[in-house]
Amino acid sequence: MIFSGKLITVFEHQVLKLDQEVDGVKFDESKLKALQAFYGDKGVPYFSLVHKGVKFNENVGVLQVGNLTIEVLPKADKSENKKQWHEMLIGMLKAVGIFDIQAPSSSNLKLKTNSILDLYFALFLQEIEYLLHRGLVKRYRKTESNSTALKGSIQFAQHIQKNLVHQERFYVRHTTYDVQHQLHQILYKTLVLINRINTNPELQSKIGSLLLNFPEQLELKVTEAIFEKITYNRKTEGYRKAVDIAKLLLLNYHPDVSKGANYVLALMFDMNLLWERFVYVSLRKGLRVNKPDFTIASQTSKYFWQPEKGFRSKIIPDIVLNKDIPGCVVLDTKWKNLNGYNPSPDDLRQLYVYHEYYKAVKVALVYPGSTQNQTKGRYLHLDTGDKTEKECSVISLSVKENIVDWQSSIYSELANWITNT
Repeated sequence: MIFSGKLITVFEHQVLKLDQEVDGVKFDESKLKALQAFYGDKGVPYFSLVHKGVKFNENVGVLQVGNLTIEVLPKADKSENKKQWHEMLIGMLKAVGIFDIQAPSSSNLKLKTNSILDLYFALFLQEIEYLLHRGLVKRYRKTESNSTALKGSIQFAQHIQKNLVHQERFYVRHTTYDVQHQLHQILYKTLVLINRINTNPELQSKIGSLLLNFPEQLELKVTEAIFEKITYNRKTEGYRKAVDIAKLLLLNYHPDVSKGANYVLALMFDMNLLWERFVYVSLRKGLRVNKPDFTIASQTSKYFWQPEKGFRSKIIPDIVLNKDIPGCVVLDTKWKNLNGYNPSPDDLRQLYVYHEYYKAVKVALVYPGSTQNQTKGRYLHLDTGDKTEKECSVISLSVKENIVDWQSSIYSELANWITNT
């Protein structure tokens, strides 16, 4: 049965204290204890523990603790507009392909949900609806049963053990062709989980309908290894997105083993990784249309050090344009607002190495910010202290009102920097 859900919205790096009221909801002791238990001895990257509270880190998304959903939003400017940053976060996740779904009716999906978690649930349900409409894939499986009909092969040891009295029966092993298989067991388990933890009344009728129509499956113990072994073919390719969402939900669900009421479901994203990917796809999108002769690659690597024994070490810049050809450009993205200060020496040293190993004509550090600007700087000569030809730019990309304008602005600013000497 669905229970009433509550929503608290905070920004990254914000502290949430015991009994603090946010958005008309009080953060009570039971929820704090659940997060403390979730944090455990080893900790989690999403938040740190402070005195009678938690402090969120550079991870955004949702933490559902029992009937309380804590939505953690990014913040790259001075704006405190939660609605805007909620929309921007959803837009960034969609832009990088996290919300790219198979169902042909995806354009009709309503995004006006209470939290990103609701959106995940809605996407998963729509994927299941699509799979049921298309027809679930059947597979062959081996089954054993004590049957009155002789089909398959008799298992003599079990047959003698079970049927000394009931001689009209046969313990047989045979092949069955049906919808009872691992892919469906994963999806059904996810449906049951969503039915148990969903707090959005608008989704409940669809969840109930899908549970009635989806064939009941055998219980499956879900681990990371199960998902790693899944392979897709022509018939099952349409399952990929639903299974991806199921993996995210099932592996990040942490039940409360003591009381069972304040489970924790964590769907969080590292903003440094999300920002890197968002800049990459925004730049790639513009280059395809305006500069198709440019090549662009993300997370390309080069070896730069080798010990006498053991493995070599790599350098991995975030974005490389025209790799291994004259005019190579390297960009490294950082999710932080400099607020007028210089980049860290570590970041500047990193870009110097890219100059050397990629023979780049230009390198830059790319940050979000309140204003749009570019600052050029040159590396100094080791002996004389004079400026060298090696230049490193610092580019700040201001946040726009909507995701489309922001992506367009990112491309325009970076393309202008790339083409201007």
